[in-house]
Amino acid sequence: MQVLPKILVTGCGGMLGEAVYNHFKNRARVIATDKNVNEPWLHNLDVTDYASVREFVYRVNPDYIFHLAALTDMEYCEKNHLDAYKTNAIGSENIALLCKKLDIPMIYISTAGVFDGKKEVYEDYDVPNPLSIYGKSKYAGECSVKSILSKYFVFRPGWMIGGGPDKDKKFINKIIKQIRDGKKVLHVVDDKMGSPTYTYDLARIIEKVIFTCPYGAYNAVCEGGGSRYDIAKEILRIKGLDKKIKVKKVSSQELKKYIKEDYFAPRPYSEQMVNIKLQIRGVDIPRHWKICLQEYMEKFDWGI
Repeated sequence: MQVLPKILVTGCGGMLGEAVYNHFKNRARVIATDKNVNEPWLHNLDVTDYASVREFVYRVNPDYIFHLAALTDMEYCEKNHLDAYKTNAIGSENIALLCKKLDIPMIYISTAGVFDGKKEVYEDYDVPNPLSIYGKSKYAGECSVKSILSKYFVFRPGWMIGGGPDKDKKFINKIIKQIRDGKKVLHVVDDKMGSPTYTYDLARIIEKVIFTCPYGAYNAVCEGGGSRYDIAKEILRIKGLDKKIKVKKVSSQELKKYIKEDYFAPRPYSEQMVNIKLQIRGVDIPRHWKICLQEYMEKFDWGI
Protein backbone atom coordinates (compact mmCIF):
# COMPACT_ATOMS: atom_id res chain seq x y z
CA MET A 1 0.00 0.00 0.00
CA GLN A 2 1.35 3.42 -1.01
CA VAL A 3 2.12 5.77 1.86
CA LEU A 4 1.12 9.33 1.02
CA PRO A 5 3.67 12.06 1.73
CA LYS A 6 3.06 14.17 4.81
CA ILE A 7 2.96 17.90 4.02
CA LEU A 8 2.96 20.67 6.62
CA VAL A 9 1.58 23.92 5.21
CA THR A 10 2.05 27.30 6.91
CA GLY A 11 -0.22 30.26 6.18
CA CYS A 12 -2.85 27.93 4.75
CA GLY A 13 -5.82 30.11 5.68
CA GLY A 14 -5.37 32.60 2.85
CA MET A 15 -5.94 32.87 -0.90
CA LEU A 16 -3.27 30.43 -1.99
CA GLY A 17 -3.74 28.16 1.02
CA GLU A 18 -7.34 27.45 0.04
CA ALA A 19 -6.20 26.17 -3.37
CA VAL A 20 -3.20 24.27 -2.01
CA TYR A 21 -5.24 22.52 0.68
CA ASN A 22 -8.01 21.48 -1.70
CA HIS A 23 -5.53 20.27 -4.31
CA PHE A 24 -3.31 18.24 -1.99
CA LYS A 25 -5.78 16.95 0.62
CA ASN A 26 -6.50 13.78 -1.38
CA ARG A 27 -2.93 13.44 -2.68
CA ALA A 28 -1.06 13.74 0.61
CA ARG A 29 -1.49 13.82 4.37
CA VAL A 30 -1.88 17.58 4.79
CA ILE A 31 -1.35 19.33 8.12
CA ALA A 32 -2.60 22.85 7.44
CA THR A 33 -1.69 25.71 9.78
CA ASP A 34 -2.20 29.45 10.06
CA LYS A 35 -1.83 32.20 12.64
CA ASN A 36 -5.51 32.99 12.09
CA VAL A 37 -7.59 29.83 12.33
CA ASN A 38 -10.54 30.47 9.99
CA GLU A 39 -11.26 26.89 8.88
CA PRO A 40 -11.99 23.69 10.86
CA TRP A 41 -9.05 21.95 9.15
CA LEU A 42 -6.50 24.54 10.33
CA HIS A 43 -4.11 24.28 13.28
CA ASN A 44 -2.77 27.41 14.98
CA LEU A 45 0.87 28.18 14.20
CA ASP A 46 2.83 31.44 14.37
CA VAL A 47 5.94 31.03 12.21
CA THR A 48 7.71 33.88 14.00
CA ASP A 49 7.80 31.90 17.28
CA TYR A 50 10.74 29.56 16.71
CA ALA A 51 10.24 27.48 19.85
CA SER A 52 6.58 26.70 19.18
CA VAL A 53 7.24 26.07 15.48
CA ARG A 54 10.08 23.70 16.35
CA GLU A 55 7.88 21.76 18.77
CA PHE A 56 5.06 21.54 16.22
CA VAL A 57 7.32 20.52 13.33
CA TYR A 58 9.11 17.85 15.35
CA ARG A 59 5.77 16.44 16.51
CA VAL A 60 4.35 16.32 12.98
CA ASN A 61 7.61 15.13 11.38
CA PRO A 62 6.61 16.10 7.82
CA ASP A 63 8.15 15.02 4.53
CA TYR A 64 7.77 18.56 3.09
CA ILE A 65 7.02 22.01 4.44
CA PHE A 66 5.08 24.38 2.18
CA HIS A 67 5.77 27.86 3.55
CA LEU A 68 2.90 30.13 2.50
CA ALA A 69 2.75 32.31 5.63
CA ALA A 70 3.47 35.96 4.83
CA LEU A 71 2.42 39.56 5.39
CA THR A 72 1.29 40.66 1.93
CA ASP A 73 -0.42 44.01 2.60
CA MET A 74 2.10 46.33 0.99
CA GLU A 75 0.96 49.47 2.78
CA TYR A 76 1.01 47.73 6.17
CA CYS A 77 4.52 46.45 5.47
CA GLU A 78 5.69 49.91 4.45
CA LYS A 79 4.48 51.37 7.76
CA ASN A 80 5.52 48.40 9.91
CA HIS A 81 9.03 47.42 8.84
CA LEU A 82 9.72 45.20 11.84
CA ASP A 83 6.49 43.24 11.46
CA ALA A 84 7.20 42.73 7.76
CA TYR A 85 10.71 41.40 8.36
CA LYS A 86 9.64 39.41 11.42
CA THR A 87 7.09 37.42 9.41
CA ASN A 88 8.47 37.43 5.87
CA ALA A 89 12.18 37.13 6.66
CA ILE A 90 12.58 35.68 10.16
CA GLY A 91 9.53 33.43 9.86
CA SER A 92 10.94 32.01 6.63
CA GLU A 93 14.36 31.59 8.22
CA ASN A 94 12.77 29.66 11.11
CA ILE A 95 11.13 27.23 8.70
CA ALA A 96 14.32 26.85 6.66
CA LEU A 97 16.36 26.01 9.77
CA LEU A 98 13.89 23.31 10.77
CA CYS A 99 13.80 21.86 7.26
CA LYS A 100 17.59 21.63 7.46
CA LYS A 101 17.43 19.82 10.80
CA LEU A 102 14.92 17.31 9.40
CA ASP A 103 16.69 17.12 6.02
CA ILE A 104 13.44 17.73 4.13
CA PRO A 105 12.58 20.02 1.19
CA MET A 106 11.07 23.46 1.76
CA ILE A 107 8.65 25.07 -0.68
CA TYR A 108 8.79 28.87 -0.38
CA ILE A 109 6.32 31.23 -2.05
CA SER A 110 8.10 34.42 -3.11
CA THR A 111 6.67 37.21 -5.29
CA ALA A 112 7.08 39.16 -8.51
CA GLY A 113 7.63 42.11 -6.17
CA VAL A 114 11.28 41.13 -5.76
CA PHE A 115 11.96 42.86 -9.11
CA ASP A 116 12.28 46.62 -9.66
CA GLY A 117 10.15 46.86 -12.82
CA LYS A 118 12.83 48.37 -15.04
CA LYS A 119 12.55 45.45 -17.45
CA GLU A 120 9.36 44.88 -19.40
CA VAL A 121 9.30 41.13 -18.68
CA TYR A 122 11.30 39.17 -16.09
CA GLU A 123 12.78 35.71 -16.53
CA ASP A 124 13.70 33.26 -13.77
CA TYR A 125 17.38 34.18 -13.95
CA ASP A 126 16.99 37.96 -13.61
CA VAL A 127 18.53 39.50 -10.50
CA PRO A 128 16.02 40.79 -7.90
CA ASN A 129 16.09 44.41 -6.77
CA PRO A 130 12.91 45.04 -4.73
CA LEU A 131 11.52 48.54 -4.22
CA SER A 132 9.04 48.08 -1.36
CA ILE A 133 9.43 46.82 2.19
CA TYR A 134 7.13 43.96 1.25
CA GLY A 135 9.37 43.02 -1.67
CA LYS A 136 12.55 43.46 0.36
CA SER A 137 11.28 41.35 3.26
CA LYS A 138 10.09 38.59 0.93
CA TYR A 139 13.42 38.62 -0.88
CA ALA A 140 15.20 38.43 2.47
CA GLY A 141 13.18 35.30 3.18
CA GLU A 142 14.08 33.90 -0.22
CA CYS A 143 17.78 34.55 0.41
CA SER A 144 17.59 32.80 3.79
CA VAL A 145 16.02 29.74 2.21
CA LYS A 146 18.71 29.58 -0.47
CA SER A 147 21.60 30.10 1.94
CA ILE A 148 20.43 27.61 4.58
CA LEU A 149 19.12 24.83 2.36
CA SER A 150 20.12 22.83 -0.67
CA LYS A 151 16.71 21.13 -0.83
CA TYR A 152 14.32 23.95 -1.71
CA PHE A 153 11.79 25.08 -4.30
CA VAL A 154 11.13 28.81 -4.58
CA PHE A 155 8.08 29.84 -6.61
CA ARG A 156 7.58 33.43 -7.77
CA PRO A 157 3.91 34.07 -8.56
CA GLY A 158 2.49 37.29 -9.98
CA TRP A 159 -0.81 39.05 -9.30
CA MET A 160 -2.85 36.43 -7.46
CA ILE A 161 -6.23 35.23 -8.71
CA GLY A 162 -7.96 33.00 -6.19
CA GLY A 163 -9.57 32.57 -2.79
CA GLY A 164 -13.17 33.27 -3.75
CA PRO A 165 -15.43 35.94 -2.20
CA ASP A 166 -14.39 35.09 1.38
CA LYS A 167 -10.60 35.00 0.98
CA ASP A 168 -9.78 37.10 -2.07
CA LYS A 169 -8.20 40.22 -0.56
CA LYS A 170 -6.73 41.42 -3.83
CA PHE A 171 -7.72 43.43 -6.88
CA ILE A 172 -10.45 41.20 -8.32
CA ASN A 173 -12.64 41.13 -5.23
CA LYS A 174 -12.16 44.89 -4.82
CA ILE A 175 -13.52 45.40 -8.35
CA ILE A 176 -16.40 43.01 -7.61
CA LYS A 177 -17.25 45.00 -4.48
CA GLN A 178 -17.46 48.22 -6.51
CA ILE A 179 -19.81 46.50 -8.95
CA ARG A 180 -21.98 45.19 -6.09
CA ASP A 181 -22.06 48.70 -4.63
CA GLY A 182 -23.68 49.89 -7.86
CA LYS A 183 -20.85 51.90 -9.40
CA LYS A 184 -21.41 52.62 -13.09
CA VAL A 185 -17.88 53.89 -13.72
CA LEU A 186 -14.80 52.07 -12.47
CA HIS A 187 -11.55 54.02 -12.29
CA VAL A 188 -8.67 51.59 -12.77
CA VAL A 189 -4.94 52.15 -13.21
CA ASP A 190 -3.29 51.27 -16.50
CA ASP A 191 0.27 52.41 -15.75
CA LYS A 192 1.40 49.24 -13.94
CA MET A 193 1.84 45.93 -15.76
CA GLY A 194 1.82 42.41 -14.38
CA SER A 195 1.30 38.71 -14.98
CA PRO A 196 -1.52 37.07 -13.01
CA THR A 197 -1.12 33.73 -11.23
CA TYR A 198 -4.16 31.51 -10.74
CA THR A 199 -3.88 29.87 -7.33
CA TYR A 200 -5.43 26.60 -8.51
CA ASP A 201 -2.93 26.33 -11.37
CA LEU A 202 -0.10 27.23 -8.99
CA ALA A 203 -1.07 24.33 -6.72
CA ARG A 204 -0.84 22.00 -9.72
CA ILE A 205 2.51 23.51 -10.72
CA ILE A 206 3.88 22.96 -7.22
CA GLU A 207 2.88 19.30 -7.30
CA LYS A 208 4.41 18.73 -10.72
CA VAL A 209 7.67 20.54 -9.95
CA ILE A 210 8.44 19.12 -6.51
CA PHE A 211 7.98 15.54 -7.72
CA THR A 212 9.63 15.80 -11.16
CA CYS A 213 12.00 18.78 -11.34
CA PRO A 214 15.36 19.74 -9.78
CA TYR A 215 15.53 22.01 -6.75
CA GLY A 216 15.70 25.74 -7.46
CA ALA A 217 13.69 28.91 -8.08
CA TYR A 218 10.87 29.02 -10.61
CA ASN A 219 8.71 31.83 -11.99
CA ALA A 220 5.09 30.65 -11.84
CA VAL A 221 2.64 32.87 -13.70
CA CYS A 222 -0.18 32.54 -16.21
CA GLU A 223 0.51 33.10 -19.88
CA GLY A 224 0.15 36.70 -20.95
CA GLY A 225 0.24 39.96 -19.06
CA GLY A 226 -1.55 43.26 -18.85
CA SER A 227 -2.64 46.08 -16.60
CA ARG A 228 -5.29 46.10 -13.91
CA TYR A 229 -7.41 48.04 -16.39
CA ASP A 230 -7.22 45.03 -18.73
CA ILE A 231 -8.29 42.69 -15.93
CA ALA A 232 -11.23 44.91 -14.92
CA LYS A 233 -12.43 45.04 -18.54
CA GLU A 234 -12.24 41.25 -18.74
CA ILE A 235 -14.24 40.82 -15.52
CA LEU A 236 -17.05 42.95 -16.95
CA ARG A 237 -16.97 41.03 -20.25
CA ILE A 238 -17.18 37.66 -18.47
CA LYS A 239 -20.13 38.79 -16.33
CA GLY A 240 -21.92 40.42 -19.28
CA LEU A 241 -21.67 43.88 -17.73
CA ASP A 242 -19.39 45.54 -20.27
CA LYS A 243 -22.30 47.49 -21.83
CA LYS A 244 -23.66 48.63 -18.46
CA ILE A 245 -20.51 49.64 -16.59
CA LYS A 246 -17.64 51.72 -17.94
CA VAL A 247 -13.98 51.31 -17.04
CA LYS A 248 -11.95 54.50 -17.15
CA LYS A 249 -8.15 54.46 -17.31
CA VAL A 250 -6.37 56.50 -14.66
CA SER A 251 -2.79 56.81 -13.48
CA SER A 252 -1.68 55.58 -10.06
CA GLN A 253 -1.57 59.20 -8.89
CA GLU A 254 -5.03 60.01 -10.25
CA LEU A 255 -6.56 56.95 -8.54
CA LYS A 256 -6.38 58.72 -5.18
CA LYS A 257 -9.23 61.00 -6.28
CA TYR A 258 -11.63 58.10 -6.75
CA ILE A 259 -11.01 55.64 -3.91
CA LYS A 260 -10.61 55.81 -0.13
CA GLU A 261 -7.52 53.60 0.04
CA ASP A 262 -4.08 55.18 -0.29
CA TYR A 263 -1.73 52.83 -2.15
CA PHE A 264 1.46 54.65 -1.21
CA ALA A 265 3.92 51.73 -1.16
CA PRO A 266 6.31 51.85 -4.14
CA ARG A 267 5.26 49.46 -6.87
CA PRO A 268 7.35 48.51 -9.91
CA TYR A 269 6.16 49.61 -13.35
CA SER A 270 6.28 46.00 -14.57
CA GLU A 271 5.80 42.77 -12.67
CA GLN A 272 5.37 40.79 -15.87
CA MET A 273 7.20 37.47 -15.86
CA VAL A 274 7.69 34.44 -18.09
CA ASN A 275 8.21 30.86 -16.94
CA ILE A 276 11.51 30.06 -18.66
CA LYS A 277 12.44 27.21 -16.34
CA LEU A 278 8.99 25.63 -16.32
CA GLN A 279 9.08 25.61 -20.12
CA ILE A 280 12.56 24.07 -20.20
CA ARG A 281 11.51 21.39 -17.68
CA GLY A 282 8.37 20.56 -19.64
CA VAL A 283 5.86 21.80 -17.07
CA ASP A 284 3.09 23.05 -19.37
CA ILE A 285 0.41 23.67 -16.74
CA PRO A 286 0.13 27.51 -16.86
CA ARG A 287 -2.80 28.73 -18.97
CA HIS A 288 -3.58 32.22 -20.28
CA TRP A 289 -4.79 34.52 -17.54
CA LYS A 290 -8.05 35.25 -19.38
CA ILE A 291 -8.95 31.54 -19.36
CA CYS A 292 -8.08 31.33 -15.66
CA LEU A 293 -10.04 34.47 -14.83
CA GLN A 294 -13.13 33.13 -16.60
CA GLU A 295 -12.87 29.84 -14.71
CA TYR A 296 -12.43 31.73 -11.44
CA MET A 297 -15.42 34.00 -12.04
CA GLU A 298 -17.60 30.98 -12.87
CA LYS A 299 -16.37 28.96 -9.88
CA PHE A 300 -18.02 31.15 -7.22
CA ASP A 301 -21.22 33.11 -6.62
CA TRP A 302 -20.07 36.74 -6.60
CA GLY A 303 -23.49 38.30 -6.08
CA ILE A 304 -23.40 40.38 -9.27
